[in-house]
Amino acid sequence: MLDTTNFKKGLCVVHRDQPCIIVDYTVSTPTARGGNTIFKTKLRNLKTGQIYNDTIRSGDKFSEVDLERHSASYLYNDGKRWYFMDDESYEQFDLGLEEMSGDELYISDGMEGIQAVLIDGVVVSIQLPLSVALDVVECDPSIKGATAQAQLKPAVCSTGLKVQVPSYVEIGTRIRVDTRDGHFLEREK
Repeated sequence: MLDTTNFKKGLCVVHRDQPCIIVDYTVSTPTARGGNTIFKTKLRNLKTGQIYNDTIRSGDKFSEVDLERHSASYLYNDGKRWYFMDDESYEQFDLGLEEMSGDELYISDGMEGIQAVLIDGVVVSIQLPLSVALDVVECDPSIKGATAQAQLKPAVCSTGLKVQVPSYVEIGTRIRVDTRDGHFLEREK
């Protein structure tokens, strides 16, 4: 059994007798004495694709969904659907924008470490590696000696992902980005 302290983006739990994946959550601690911590969650039903916004009290228990994970490869997308291949069975499958739930911004050609998530033999979502390498295609030029402190500037990656990067990053730089929250990790070597 899992409780709210185990919550993280991508965790699959049984909620209201349905298999759901945690798309996003925020933690709110009331200031009143005796108030329980509240988890405001955004869950996606893995079978129907329906999105739930639900408030869950700290300490509530959940059972984990019985899942299979297979290694998968990204093939291509047509703007509406993303196509993958299961590396074990060599079967192709596709996911729509709702099923991708923001993960499409981290997927690029030649990407490794993708896992297909299956329930009862049916692919319901993918799981990305913890970090991915992306190319910067748009950012402000760097100004040397403009400040004594490290400054961040907005950059757009080849997939359309917007990331705050250090001032030394330029167009064409390959960077590593955390797939859990989309923050800059390092310049790719």
